[in-house]
Amino acid sequence: MTQDEAKLLAARAALELLPKAGVIGLGSGSTAKLFIDGVGELVKKGRTLVGVATSEASRVQATELGIPLLPDEGPWEIALTVDGADEVSERLDLIKGGGGCHAREKIVNYASKQNVIIVDESKLSVKLGEKWPVPVEVLGFGHESTVRALSGFGKVVLRTRAHRPWMTDAGNYIYDVHLGPIDDPAEVDRRLRSVVGVVETGLFVGRADRVIVAGPNGVRELGLPR
Repeated sequence: MTQDEAKLLAARAALELLPKAGVIGLGSGSTAKLFIDGVGELVKKGRTLVGVATSEASRVQATELGIPLLPDEGPWEIALTVDGADEVSERLDLIKGGGGCHAREKIVNYASKQNVIIVDESKLSVKLGEKWPVPVEVLGFGHESTVRALSGFGKVVLRTRAHRPWMTDAGNYIYDVHLGPIDDPAEVDRRLRSVVGVVETGLFVGRADRVIVAGPNGVRELGLPR
């Protein structure tokens, strides 16, 4: 099974969890994109689903598929949000933000009654930070001063795209902070967010209600270790 095939399996499993009608959060990234495709098919068949987009890319995709969307301003009553992740620990904590949408994703995550994370097996780790740095969204004003403070945590790298700084939908910079394996993600998240100039981090601690994983042996749902 290829990675793309595994992502499609996970996305299809999440579609089975959707309410018959209501407001749903539409995540961002390659796996969430497959899920949104599926939502579009359900809407065409008459399902009364309304979305909240976590990124401009998700908004464009949903609009092209005919999925009704609520305004960005909120507040929303979201029944369920389905999103991907870049890394999932055995404690079901997450690193998100490989697509640069983690601030918006976190806002929608907190507004949702239930959060379902869909990934392929390559995203699994024992501890966060084994495979991914922590994306940190930073205000443009004084960002080099902010980076000086962030450098106390580990190596800090400005994320670029086409040799230019990668700007978020909100017009901010993204810096990837390389920490290695993280023993206490909640404490690291708190400390990173205490740095003046930081908008949000890609650490999602205790924010996954269900994690659906697809791999060569099919689809399974992770639970917390006993």
